[in-house]
Amino acid sequence: MARIASRFGRVEPRASARAYLLGLLSKAERKNCWQLAEQAGLARPGPMQRLLRYARWDADAVRDDLRAYAVEHLGTDGGVLIVDETGFVKKGRASAGVQRQYTGTAGRIENSQVGVFLAYATSRGRALIDRRLYLPEQSWCGDPERRRAAGIPEEVQFATKPRLAREMIAAALDAGVKAQWVTGDEAYGQDPQLRAALEAHGTGYVMAVACSTRVRINHGRTPARADTVAEYLPAGAWQRHSAGNGAKGPRHYDWAWIHIGTGEHRHLLIRRNRTTGELAFYLCWSPATVTLAELVRVAGIRWSVEECFQAAKGQVGLDHYQVRNWTSWHRHITLAMLALAFLTALAAGAAPERPVQPAHPTRSHPPIRLTVPEIRHLLAAVFNPPTVSVAKLLHWSNWRRQHQATARRSHYRRRSGDEPTG
Repeated sequence: MARIASRFGRVEPRASARAYLLGLLSKAERKNCWQLAEQAGLARPGPMQRLLRYARWDADAVRDDLRAYAVEHLGTDGGVLIVDETGFVKKGRASAGVQRQYTGTAGRIENSQVGVFLAYATSRGRALIDRRLYLPEQSWCGDPERRRAAGIPEEVQFATKPRLAREMIAAALDAGVKAQWVTGDEAYGQDPQLRAALEAHGTGYVMAVACSTRVRINHGRTPARADTVAEYLPAGAWQRHSAGNGAKGPRHYDWAWIHIGTGEHRHLLIRRNRTTGELAFYLCWSPATVTLAELVRVAGIRWSVEECFQAAKGQVGLDHYQVRNWTSWHRHITLAMLALAFLTALAAGAAPERPVQPAHPTRSHPPIRLTVPEIRHLLAAVFNPPTVSVAKLLHWSNWRRQHQATARRSHYRRRSGDEPTG
């Protein structure tokens, strides 16, 4: 709070922000304004709702503080920036950016919002450090009335997801984030403008691409599909490497690489599942000579962003919000990212310098490192407010049920055609 306190000009929103963050770190079942207000011992959710909607503070400035905090506590050599998106399934059509669209969260087309995120990963940990709400072009950008109702600023125009990723990466690098590499999935690897921007900045990348991607081999003379190149690789071209540790140990795959184009530092990287034979492809570029093992390391780190999403949603309520406004979305998401970065920094600070027996992990018997869920559990015990009185519990139960009854009446009127007009 000392880091971000100056972003709040008045005492009330500053106190609400602290209570909001403590609520995100608490054991509250849902992390929306109602439950966070109850967790904080408030009589109404008004202060939390004002914090997200009307209070005067700049979520982008807090985002900058969060980014600097994450780099300070997690920064080390070999840092990687990861771009990815996640969906937030919603009901109705009033939430900023919502429409029926594919989201990996549900694994299908759903009525949802999509946020594009930038993660920072090192050997010390990983955290989300930037965010953008994707605004669909047809259903939102060209509808001034809908934009106005959702509080979308006039200066916000349509931008593709790779464009949003490019803006976040540029902002991070300009802010001094030390990252030698960028990685992302096919949605971002297929974008030539994003790859060109990274090369212009001198930042290496390992970006996933489709099997149908065409590359030029034989010193740029021969065009071919990526999967066709893989078919003609000799058995000796494949090497076994670990893409990092998973929940069940090292993730070993067969890997091959081949020079493409005319540049010495441009490669097609191919991963083969040792059990199923399934292939994955990556376009790679680096400003200097690198080893196959280094490219494999960067490709494996991409999965860190999925762990960030899982932790952010499961531990600090990234997707628990009940807001529709553009500003409110960015404020809640930023505070949730800050809460996650705080937990990650504590975990990094508590980690031992090295494993007890790094060469023989199966022979070591100490407790595992402190994890983000375990640290949140401990913090919740420390910061948990005193036992709530029966009167307070009944007060909040009555308040919730009154508002649920109001919402139900509204739905019934709308369904029956009795909704008042004007």
